[in-house]
Amino acid sequence: MDWYFVLECAIKSVLAVIIGGVIGSERARHGRAAGMRTHILVCLGATLTAMTGMFLSKEMGGDAMRISAQVVSGIGFLGVGMIIIKNNNVVSGLTTAAGIWATSIVGIALGYGFYIGAVLVSVLMLLSIVLLARLERGKRRTEAIYIEIDDMGKTNEVVKKINELVGKQNPHKIFPAKSGNSNNIGIVMILDRRMNFDILKILEIEHVLYVDED
Repeated sequence: MDWYFVLECAIKSVLAVIIGGVIGSERARHGRAAGMRTHILVCLGATLTAMTGMFLSKEMGGDAMRISAQVVSGIGFLGVGMIIIKNNNVVSGLTTAAGIWATSIVGIALGYGFYIGAVLVSVLMLLSIVLLARLERGKRRTEAIYIEIDDMGKTNEVVKKINELVGKQNPHKIFPAKSGNSNNIGIVMILDRRMNFDILKILEIEHVLYVDED
């Protein structure tokens, strides 16, 4: 048995777990569906794909990149599952989907032994996700909040009281309640972030059951 080959495979696999876990932990911290486990599995799978390509090329000849090339396009189907459209018609999950795709490429690089590129790109990925997310939040002037009330007949009354509490008229839309209760109704309201308004004050209004950032 070629112990050097076994050690090399072990190092690549462990690095895939570490790097995939670090990238995934940032997504998990934001409550995304694709967290540490998903990113680790994607990175490990891509790494094994590249290692398999190299092994087959060494043993049987042929193009070592052929198998890995399918990962680049195939991983897109997993990314699509991360993208959703919320009730307020805001697209969510694009960053996670892009992260899944990029993590698979990092895994391929690890599988081929391109450690420097894999580590550098992983660091830049994390910096981009964390720092640019803060910058985007700082520039965003509005935020959508979800409010659920226990009586759909009181919708207009509750909206009026919220506007009075905030001190201005705010655009809103009515949707079925997230709780699934047929007697409840959901309201998505757009507030100006510059007001620094405490949305928990809305809970003090009669008939309001739940409020949170949408």
